[in-house]
Amino acid sequence: MRPGPDPADARLWAIVAATVRPLAGRVRPPIPPAKGVAPRRTETPANPPPAAPKASRRAEAPKERLRERPGERQPEAIEPGRHRRLTRERDAIAARIDLHGLTQDLARAALTAFILRAHADGCRQLLVITGKGALGDGVLRRRVPEWLGQAPLRAIVAGLSEAHRRHGGEGALYVVLKR
Repeated sequence: MRPGPDPADARLWAIVAATVRPLAGRVRPPIPPAKGVAPRRTETPANPPPAAPKASRRAEAPKERLRERPGERQPEAIEPGRHRRLTRERDAIAARIDLHGLTQDLARAALTAFILRAHADGCRQLLVITGKGALGDGVLRRRVPEWLGQAPLRAIVAGLSEAHRRHGGEGALYVVLKR
């Protein structure tokens, strides 16, 4: 006969099992009690309420990653044809800047100088690498679109959009400058 699970393992498994949600239309099976512990009473309704139907993925609106805050103007999105050419590398990215590891003040100063210099050199397509941040919601990732919509960059930035995965994905932005 096999010995039962270690009490510490059983407690750990109960914690893990409590975080799992059953599939739609199914009921969570009762957790077997540990040895020497009185069983818990779990009551499940005889007829559980029907689950709300999920909308199909096609019907959902795409998430807008570059959110606009009230009172601020962000640059327009890059036109789809140009974005497609950038992602497929048909149009060359003239210059790129990596803002990883910079503070907000240093990053803003570096970004402003970079974009002004690129515009003076006649560059049109730029790549700004911000990184995703530690938890996927980095400060620079949120702030760069705001900075591009403020003076002096607002006058020369024509458009902005999230980069393709090969160029950094969510942690990078394509920036198109006006002529």
